[in-house]
Amino acid sequence: MQHVALAAESRTNTGKGAARSLRRAGKVPGVIYGHALEARPVAVDHRALGKLLEIIGGEAALIDVSIDGGAPIMSLVREVQRNPVRRTDVIHLDLYAVVADEPIEVEIPVHIIGTAEGVRNQGGVLDHHLHRITLKVLPADIPDHIEVDVTNLTVGKAIHISDITVAKGEIMNDGDVSIVSVVVTRAEVSAETVVVADGTEPEVIKKGKGEEGAEGAEGADAAKGGAKPAGKDGKPSAK
Repeated sequence: MQHVALAAESRTNTGKGAARSLRRAGKVPGVIYGHALEARPVAVDHRALGKLLEIIGGEAALIDVSIDGGAPIMSLVREVQRNPVRRTDVIHLDLYAVVADEPIEVEIPVHIIGTAEGVRNQGGVLDHHLHRITLKVLPADIPDHIEVDVTNLTVGKAIHISDITVAKGEIMNDGDVSIVSVVVTRAEVSAETVVVADGTEPEVIKKGKGEEGAEGAEGADAAKGGAKPAGKDGKPSAK
């Protein structure tokens, strides 16, 4: 996994007013807490933080946080709060301190690899349900991501937590949780519905001569008056 460094400085002023002042000065307020460490307010340079987040790109990463030039504290990004209007602006950072010999629970991103058989040859659509998997693992063994190969996945089938393994650590999610599946498209479902609804053959009723004569006269009258529009065309609306 990636291992990067981040410089931080202590801060004593807290609250919304102090946080706004820090942001105006080009800094991002944050806090670091975790193993045997009391919550400690810090501030980091917003440009340095932006570059770091771009480097790790949502992957799991260990960060050596040096506060006021002191010894680095091995940490993980626990939460990044962003401006709801300008999503590129980070407004607060939570860092979680870890120790090398203590397993921790982390959220690992899922990477889908391959093209599913059900998509490639059966007209299905890939439905990705679970985007992160909870893994209990030592900090040094944290993977960047977990790969899930969907190459042999057919329509109507799914890959569950119980179907995958990891090199190190323990998956904490329930085994029956679905990660990804291939589903039938709505168009195909509608087509199947039409086949079921209209698949029966119409009943043929034999008519006598009298009935045929009456029907012929009825047809002649209709020809004079013009055809009336049908109430229903029998075709389902596309969804």
